[in-house]
Amino acid sequence: MPFSKPIQGFRNYYERSGSGTPVVLVHGNPGDHMEFSRVVPLLGDDVDVLTPDLHGYGKSDKHLENVGNAYSLTGQVDAIIALIDDLGISNAVLCGYDVGSFTVQTIAMKRPDLAHSLVIAPPTLGVGRRILEERAVNAFLHAILYKTRLVEDLIDGKPEAVRAALRENLESWSPPGSPAVDVLLDHLTENHSKPGEFVASAMWFRYPEGNPITFYANETKPAPEDRFSKNLTILWPDSDALFPTEWSDTLDDYYSDYDLHFMENTGHFSPVDSPETWAEHIRKHVQAAAK
Repeated sequence: MPFSKPIQGFRNYYERSGSGTPVVLVHGNPGDHMEFSRVVPLLGDDVDVLTPDLHGYGKSDKHLENVGNAYSLTGQVDAIIALIDDLGISNAVLCGYDVGSFTVQTIAMKRPDLAHSLVIAPPTLGVGRRILEERAVNAFLHAILYKTRLVEDLIDGKPEAVRAALRENLESWSPPGSPAVDVLLDHLTENHSKPGEFVASAMWFRYPEGNPITFYANETKPAPEDRFSKNLTILWPDSDALFPTEWSDTLDDYYSDYDLHFMENTGHFSPVDSPETWAEHIRKHVQAAAK
């Protein structure tokens, strides 16, 4: 299996296919590269597609000793940058949603040379202290739960409990008729049922920079000249329980060069619900990057 060189003792599993303009697809939580399994075939063979698993997810390493900042946003970003560099990729179309969206946006800010442009789904910048409203806190219960020892005591290493926790997220964040449960539940349960695996997948939320509640509660609006400047397309699901469409009202304050597209009948797991939409917009960026 293809793995990156170790960073802080952690390797990233990845899959790569096709050739041509590079596209990097970064998954969300709970998930792994399989979340883009419906998108990759639609991109064609003339695109060099890289789909890594972040630390703690899928087939990537899931150590629980001497982890340093490997599970933090910074640690995840540094690892994906190292993988991209090792594979000789630059000027790529960076794509992600959920924790993958935070990851690719941070990569583009830290290493602009690696990003031609981006295609993302929420989270976006600009939610701010609305994350502390009752509806939002209820939706982001996992971001609180995963910071507690209840993960170790009640879920980790117990396959049925892992399956129940995963099913709760897949169902509650998806609209009726979504294929997310059928596509992902068995696969994710298998990858996160051994002792330590579910804890590893929850570690992202134990660092303030990646936990959406702490991140947004401390968010400040940048000066106009300091807005995110890379060109990007934002694909916003119309039925995302975590990120309602009205939260798109502050995008102008945080991004200087973006297009916003609302995806119909689509929940949080948008690459699973609407792969054609993702592929269509990624292909537009690929064509622009190839010119």
